[in-house]
Amino acid sequence: MARSKRRGSTCILIGVLLLIGALGLTAYNLWDENRAGVAAAGAARALRAQTPPAVPPEDPEYVIPDYLIDPRASMPTAEVEGYDYIGVLTIPVLDLELPVMDSWSYPQLKLSPCRYEGSAYTGDLIIAAHNYHRHFGRLKTLQAGDTVVFTDAAGSVFTYTVSGLEQLLPSQGKEMREGDWDLTLFTCTVGGQQRVTVRCERVEPA
Repeated sequence: MARSKRRGSTCILIGVLLLIGALGLTAYNLWDENRAGVAAAGAARALRAQTPPAVPPEDPEYVIPDYLIDPRASMPTAEVEGYDYIGVLTIPVLDLELPVMDSWSYPQLKLSPCRYEGSAYTGDLIIAAHNYHRHFGRLKTLQAGDTVVFTDAAGSVFTYTVSGLEQLLPSQGKEMREGDWDLTLFTCTVGGQQRVTVRCERVEPA
């Protein structure tokens, strides 16, 4: 009888510890998501403040952007708190305005979406981000025809429309890069089993 009581007490204690651990993990995840959202919003504001306003071609002060002369030119960057950013990504239907870091790493993805590879100038830009709610967590709700805008650090504006969504496996890096897409956005699903991938085509200025 005493042994049964001890076993019962041990099971209860283990259950309580597991519950505390789960609550602690949930609290950390919520804190981490909020921190990421605040960091991205602050960097986006700083980038907007540094970015020169776009000048229309008909304006006498208009200067032909370097990328129109040489599309292979490197994308300019702006520094915010020690990190280099290539511009700001805006998704109006999701009420998102996000900075995009020049290169990606797992620690940097915890702060901001990052360029995975490619360039807006050569029409093959790929941007990755965590599935935080205020990063790319709602990509799967985008629909064909939705607008996506990327403004580079020099103030050039690139407008795209969503063509479609795909689900890719983490091992399908080649498939991520393939296809004639001007812009690709992707994030992992909860648990990291797949990649939610949004394909976009550029809308040429009128």
